[in-house]
Amino acid sequence: MPPELTPQTRAHLTELSTLLADWARNLGFDQIGVADTNIDDHSARLSNWLAEGFHGEMAYMAKQAHLRANPGSLHAATQRVISVRMDYSPAGAPPRLTNANTVIASDRADAAYTARYALGRDYHKVLRKRLATLQGQIENWVYERGIVVPGGRVFTDSAPVLERGFAEKAGLGWIGKNTMLINRNAGSYFFLGELFTALPLATTAATSNHCGSCSACIEVCPTGAIVAPYQLDARRCISYFTIELKGAIPIEYRRAMGNRIFGCDDCQIVCPWNRYAKVTTIDDFLPRNQLDTSSMLALFAWSEEAFLARTAGSAIRRTGYDGWLRNLAVALGNAPTGADVVAALARRKGRSDLIDEHIDWALAEHAERKSS
Repeated sequence: MPPELTPQTRAHLTELSTLLADWARNLGFDQIGVADTNIDDHSARLSNWLAEGFHGEMAYMAKQAHLRANPGSLHAATQRVISVRMDYSPAGAPPRLTNANTVIASDRADAAYTARYALGRDYHKVLRKRLATLQGQIENWVYERGIVVPGGRVFTDSAPVLERGFAEKAGLGWIGKNTMLINRNAGSYFFLGELFTALPLATTAATSNHCGSCSACIEVCPTGAIVAPYQLDARRCISYFTIELKGAIPIEYRRAMGNRIFGCDDCQIVCPWNRYAKVTTIDDFLPRNQLDTSSMLALFAWSEEAFLARTAGSAIRRTGYDGWLRNLAVALGNAPTGADVVAALARRKGRSDLIDEHIDWALAEHAERKSS
C-alpha cells in the first residue's frame, strides 16, 4: 500500500493536475488525461480477441498479453497512466474512396496510397522525445516540493500497453466500431502516448460512446475485416497484410487492396466524426518524399538503396524493401493496364520467390483484363 498523503502533498498534486494541460499543449500534444491502472474490461476483450485467432501471425500479441493487463509489470509502483494524443492529419483535401476500390489523396489517378499516419516522420520518435520532456517537467516539479516517488516511464506503442484502453478511460475518446479511438472534437487521426507514474494524480472522466447506429466503417471495409462492431480480424485487414505479414498476401484479398501500399484508412475516411479532424501543427508529420502524390510506378522503381534512404526515420521502414515491392506489385496488378505497367512488373522479376509470386499474379491480372 502506498503511504498516506499529507494535506500539503495532496494540495501539490491538485496543483500539478491543473498544470499538466498547459505543459502538454506547449509540447504539441492536443489533449491529456489521467486514468487509474484498472482496465480489466479491455484485458478481457484482448483475451477474447486472441482466443479467436484474430491476431494472425502477430505472435507477440499473445506472448505479451499478461503484460498488457498489468501496468505494474512494465513499471513498478505505477498508480496512474497519463495518456496524451497528438493530431497527425496533414493539410490538403482529405482522401476519398472511388468505385474502383482505390483511394484518391491527390490529383494523380495513378498515385499509390500510403496511410496518413506514415507519410511523415516515425511518430514513435516524435512522441517519445516530447513525452520524456513532459516526464522531466513533472519529476522536477514534484522534487522541488519534496515529493519523493520512483521515476516514471514513457511509452509510444513501443511496449505491450493497451493504449486505447487507457486513453478511453482517461477521457481522450471512445473506442469505435472500427476499434479506433474516436474523439468527438478531433475524429481519429491522432497518435497516442503514455506516461506511467507513481504519482496518485486525480483521474479525468471518461467520455461516452457516440457511434450510435452508424455502421459506415463496417460496410466500407474492402476485405470485411471488421467482422462485427468493435471486432477486427487482422487476418483480413489490409494494414496487417502490408505491414505485419511477412509472407505472401492471400490471393483472395489482393484485388480488394486496390492502390493501398502501406496501411489502410478506409474505416477512418468514412467515419462521420473525422469531419472534425484537425490538421497537424507538427512539421515532422508532413509528407516526405512525395509519398502523398507519387505514382505506383515511381515508387516501384526505387532501388533498395533509395528505399532505405527515403524511409529513414519513417514507419514505412518496418515493411522492409521486399515487403515494399510485394505491396506495390499487388497495387500495380490492380492498376489500369498499360505497357509501362506490364514492363515495370516484368523487369522486377528475379529478386525473390516471394516478390516473383506477386508479380506473376499482377501480370496475370493484366493479361486477363486485356483478353476480356
